[in-house]
Parts: sequence; C-alpha cells; structure tokens
Amino acid sequence: MRQIEEENRQTAEEIEKSIRKKFHKQLFSRFAKAVRDYQLVQEGDKIAVCISGGKDSMLMAKLFQELQKHKKVSFALEFLVMDPGYLPRNLRLIEENAGGMGIPVKIFETEIFDAVYEVEKSPCYLCARMRRGHLYHQAKEMGCNKIALGHHYDDVIETILMGMLYGGQVQTMMPKLHSTNFAGMELIRPMYYIREDDIRHWRDYNGLHFLQCACRFTENCAANGQDGSGESKRLEVKQLIARMKQTNPFVEANIFKSVENVNLSTIIAYKEQGQRRHFLDFYSREQ
Repeated sequence: MRQIEEENRQTAEEIEKSIRKKFHKQLFSRFAKAVRDYQLVQEGDKIAVCISGGKDSMLMAKLFQELQKHKKVSFALEFLVMDPGYLPRNLRLIEENAGGMGIPVKIFETEIFDAVYEVEKSPCYLCARMRRGHLYHQAKEMGCNKIALGHHYDDVIETILMGMLYGGQVQTMMPKLHSTNFAGMELIRPMYYIREDDIRHWRDYNGLHFLQCACRFTENCAANGQDGSGESKRLEVKQLIARMKQTNPFVEANIFKSVENVNLSTIIAYKEQGQRRHFLDFYSREQ
C-alpha cells in the first residue's frame, strides 16, 4: 500500500510538472484566461469539479488544483464523480486514474443508464439532462455554489455549427450559466479556450489512459480507444471543420468569434429573454 501511494505521488508530481512547464501556455494559461475573461471563479466559491473519467474532465481537475495554488482568489473544490451505472472495470479505471493523479474524488451512484436504456427517442439527450440534474443536486447537497464541466474550445465551435446545420438556429455553448432548477447554482466551463489537440498531447506525453465512452450503448469502448463515437452529428461536424481548415487556417477562430460579433441589424429574427423579435417589428420606425 505504501509503495502504491509513493508511486501515485510521483506520478501526480510529473503530471503537475508537465502542466506548469511543457504545457503551461497551451493549457494553464488558457484555463486562467477563461477564468479571468468570463469571471468564472469568485472569492469564497465552492466548486464541484465534475469528472466523467475522460481526458477533458481529468485535466480540468488538475488545472483547478494548479489554479488554487496561485492563491489569487480563495475558493474550495470538490471533485465529483457520478456513477450512472458504469461497468465495474470502467469505474475502476476512473478510481485508478484519480489515485495516480492525486485527485481526491467523491463518487456517488445513480441509475441513469437503467432509466434511459429502453428509451428509443433521443436517449443521449435525456441521459445528459438527467446527469446534469443529479450533479447539480449532489453539488448543492455538498454546499457547492457552482459545478464545472470540461467542455473545451472544439466543443464550442462544433456546437455552433451543429446548431446552424442541424438545429436551424444560431447559438453557442456559454462559458457560464445560472441554473434554472437549482437556485443559487451556476455552471461554469473553464476549459473554454483550450484546444482538444493540446489535451491529447498532454495525455499522450504523460502516458495516461482515460475512459473514452462508457454508456450502456457503447460500454465496450472503455480505455484510450479511438476518439469519437461512430458517425454522430458531432463527428460529422468535426470532420467538416477539419476539411475547411485545409483551405482556411482561420476557420476555427472565425466560427468561435462569429457569436461574439452578431450584427442584429442584419438578422431576420432573434430571441431575447424568451421573446421573439422580428426585423419587421422595427423596420417602419427606421424611415
């Protein structure tokens, strides 16, 4: 037991060193910039860092630990793992990674996978909503006022395009949101500026193997397999962006900036606080 603890300590130190040195610019600097730009962490916050077991959320946990060491703002952390019904080997992988990385996780159980397994229409959407609700509830029970999710820059630009191409709407994945069902709770996304390729490089540099997909529908792809989960809409959009980047190296940044540079005078209609506005409502007044 003592030998395992020593090995875990050494592993955690190497991982932390890689964040401070080799990947400081790509990871920690961008993490800190998002926290600063979007005012994600305030004095006295208690943040539930939600860990799914994948590369993104595990890195987020380490970046929060590093941010806490800087002591510019005093805040508390809880590292929260929800078990929605993982296979034992998948849960064991999460526990082993957390131990080796020096992340003191707290695991709680739900039966979400059982609840959505027989659902034919949009089971992934229902699962995601249920998971978030359980995370909010558990975090609030622990005295937290925020939950942190590990969505990154690539998730943001893919969401923008998915909304346009498949949802017929212009929207983005916000860096922070007030909860509508849990009073006083917020959701924050401090990985907002971090590129997925940089996360992969950090993972591979440290020889880490994380959970890739572990839902009841894809439960056999447990550790460090291929990224993506078949021909999903998100994968289609990811591939589309990659193709466009071959002829326009700025396409990703332009997609990201597009929702920061919305010109309402050239928009046919938009929603504001749930109220639909149409350009004809104001057109006659402009004469």
